[in-house]
Amino acid sequence: IIFRNLLLLLLYCTASFSYADDKNVKSIMVVGDSISAAYGIEKDDGWVALLDQHLKESYPQTNHIIINASISGETTGGGLARLPKLLEQHKPTIVILELGGNDGLRGFTISNLRSNLNKMTELALATNAKVIIAGMRIPPNYGTRYTNLFYDSFKLTAEKYQLPLIPFLLEGIATKPELMQRDGIHPTAEGQPLILQNILSQLSQVLK
Repeated sequence: IIFRNLLLLLLYCTASFSYADDKNVKSIMVVGDSISAAYGIEKDDGWVALLDQHLKESYPQTNHIIINASISGETTGGGLARLPKLLEQHKPTIVILELGGNDGLRGFTISNLRSNLNKMTELALATNAKVIIAGMRIPPNYGTRYTNLFYDSFKLTAEKYQLPLIPFLLEGIATKPELMQRDGIHPTAEGQPLILQNILSQLSQVLK
């Protein structure tokens, strides 16, 4: 019995080691807010679920593991607080940072937004993960100066760390009422494939 248990333990350790060293296993972690948490629609209709399906069909030779660490209402401050544990737990190959929209809607200071974006980026890069920044826009009623500074924040972080940037995650969606829910903030299920295409515009290059 002792010998059998030792053998099983050895096999388990060998399997675990092989899995960790398997270059065909890539994990993609999405750290976002309600846009990525499929707010108001079925989870399976959200762009993160569609990404999982797309990767399985397009890259059958690679085992892509999708971790959706998105929470509705999340801010960059909340993401920054959660990120160290998420990185330690999941050890992602790629991190997609989709945060900041709620900072803007709540009128948080631009300096705080930029600082949090930079710190989250540095934490992820320190683990050798590749990082993609997903930019966002806020309604014009917040004032031209604030909305422009907000929008530029994502570009500045991407340029500082030489990262792939999706300038506006809802490009081609936000201006089409038929693709937005009644709140005017969250895309419908019909808009999710377009979000996926915006993500893939940068993710496809990183996966290569």
